[in-house]
Amino acid sequence: ILAGNGKHFCAGLDLAMFGGLHGETSEPSRRAEHLRRTILHLQDNLSAIEKCRVPVLAAIHNTCIGGGVDMTCCADMRYATQDAYFSIREIDIGMTADVGTLQRLPKIIPDGVVRELAYTGRDMGAQEAKSVGFVNQVFEDKETMMREVTRIARDIAKKSPLAMRGSKEMLLYSRDHSVAEGLNYIATWNAGMLSQADLQAGVQAQMEKKLAVYED
Repeated sequence: ILAGNGKHFCAGLDLAMFGGLHGETSEPSRRAEHLRRTILHLQDNLSAIEKCRVPVLAAIHNTCIGGGVDMTCCADMRYATQDAYFSIREIDIGMTADVGTLQRLPKIIPDGVVRELAYTGRDMGAQEAKSVGFVNQVFEDKETMMREVTRIARDIAKKSPLAMRGSKEMLLYSRDHSVAEGLNYIATWNAGMLSQADLQAGVQAQMEKKLAVYED
């Protein structure tokens, strides 16, 4: 579960970091190359959430702007409190969002909504976020949200880790590839990683009406 402990989920990037983005050199090309490496490094940090072996559930309260939107776009599912709001705030400081929002968000919500948010920097409230499919559920308060998201996470944790990993891998792959390519990939994946032990444990547990026990 990806959640914030403070007043806000994420208030965006620390603006003070912009002072050192170009490195110490004064040569224009090297300054640009240094900035490019910095951006790629930040992208990799967030992509690690998306590539996590297990599903990541984002539980969002209050403010989620700038880098917070980049981060939550990497989660498998998103949940929010009714006071949560989202904003692609980079446009308000004269920059194009560059660590994932503009690449991932169009895969999650309608293109026109993404463009409006990206071009205006306006806030999108929790209910609107739910209506466009960005968050799965909206809760009255953080305590209720964390209780319910924890329940969902525990339900997920009861499943075969290998089957869960395969499901996440296939969904990510299908997002960026054709149906034909996705079908070919799952055939190859299951040909090599369909666990007979997990199948046996799962079927036996169903027959005995109890929880299966799987190896990690």
